[in-house]
Amino acid sequence: MNCFQAIQTSPAGSRRGIGLPPTVSSVLTVLAFLPWTGSAAGQDPGGAFLRQQRAVEEDVRLALNRELPADQKIDWDAGGWYSFYTYLWDDGIESSRTYRRHDVRGWTSLSLDQGAHQFYVRGRLLFHDFNSGDSYDGNDDDTEGPNLDRGFYQFDLRRAVQAARREPMDWNVRVKAGRDYVELGTGYALSLPMDHVLLTLEAADFEVQGLAGMSVRSTDDIERSRPGSGRMERCFWGGQVKYKGLERHEPFFYGFINEDHNEEARRVPFQEYDYNSWYLGIGSTGEVVKDLRYATELVFEGGSSYGHRRWLTDDRICAWAYDLELDYLPRRAWKPRFSGAYMFAGGDGDRFGSPTDAIGGNTRGKDTGFSGFGYRDTGLAFGPRLSNVHVWRLGSGVHPLENIEGLENLEVGTDWFLYCKNHGDGAVSDPTADRTSNYLGWEMDYFVNWRLTSDLAWTARLGTFFPGSAFSDRTTRTFFLTGVTWSF
Repeated sequence: MNCFQAIQTSPAGSRRGIGLPPTVSSVLTVLAFLPWTGSAAGQDPGGAFLRQQRAVEEDVRLALNRELPADQKIDWDAGGWYSFYTYLWDDGIESSRTYRRHDVRGWTSLSLDQGAHQFYVRGRLLFHDFNSGDSYDGNDDDTEGPNLDRGFYQFDLRRAVQAARREPMDWNVRVKAGRDYVELGTGYALSLPMDHVLLTLEAADFEVQGLAGMSVRSTDDIERSRPGSGRMERCFWGGQVKYKGLERHEPFFYGFINEDHNEEARRVPFQEYDYNSWYLGIGSTGEVVKDLRYATELVFEGGSSYGHRRWLTDDRICAWAYDLELDYLPRRAWKPRFSGAYMFAGGDGDRFGSPTDAIGGNTRGKDTGFSGFGYRDTGLAFGPRLSNVHVWRLGSGVHPLENIEGLENLEVGTDWFLYCKNHGDGAVSDPTADRTSNYLGWEMDYFVNWRLTSDLAWTARLGTFFPGSAFSDRTTRTFFLTGVTWSF
């Protein structure tokens, strides 16, 4: 039978052993969660700490992705921001960890011929400061960078023709080359920074894209058991088609291939690690009724992987994933926002130690555990990887003091999560979920975002996870973050 035929949360205790400038102000409140890219060994909860913060990278990318002025021949600008944040959390291994981060980023942009040619460069310098003994790799203080965070050139044929002849075009070609975020569909299977070339053709209500890219070396890999740095070295090839001829909906279809080029720092006898996969996705974004927006995506994954103690022959991948997100934004006082989501990523009951790694991975037959390169918000304190899980989320947010000067940009909100395994006897990304049970637990998150001025913002976030029967240690876990960001 082939793959297609096979479709079908008590107080925390002590324990051990077990922009561009016009848009900068709009992203200040999310910069608090820009990812820390330190390495976490194996499948320890440090991996969850990295995943919990990826959402912000997506928010920042979207907020900085503005259109350059079309009425100027040359447009040049530059700027940056500095942020300082403190994190305190319990990961199920240590009841208290503390981390402080200084983050400095500077950028410059240049637009020529009314946006026909666009150049963008952003650098990044980080300083990591853990309390003694709290880091995951034994390095409590470290400097990272300066590194190239983003840097690309984009050519727009339609704007070039309009700048030269002032004649409109009903089709267009864009070419982007360099380092930037790449997302296919809604980003459920692929949403990563890449060094890439992206070709986009727009014609007759269709948008067709072709992608050839390589992961940025500082990105954390999905395979954490391979001896080495845990960084990603993968190539991606693929494409996407969107139909834009409907008034309220934008359906899409995509496919891409992941080629594993990672190398082990040392050979492990009788074990290979390569994970080569391909993905087909279909979905849509749009508006169901007025003010009710949706995004949905169904993904099939195929390819080959190596299971636990496998080195001569690989396993065939046959996995599925799906999500549905709803956002209701009524146009009322306090600017309320209501949201809900369901996320599913298939698992494998034979993966006894890890849902994604070779060691502790698949032990027999077909590998039905989904492992993608995308992102979804799965909670602040628990933050499981999207593999062998069902996740339900409900959230809301308001601006309760919008009529008071100085407090009009104060937002408060909450998100609640419920977690279950797809296979109760299979592993999830948190290794402390050590019992055969489907029920992982639930979580409540709260946040406050306040943009004090156009250049200064403060945020605080608190998440509390209540482990379920899949954990032998059911002590409540918390995650707290607070900090400020100043743009210049």
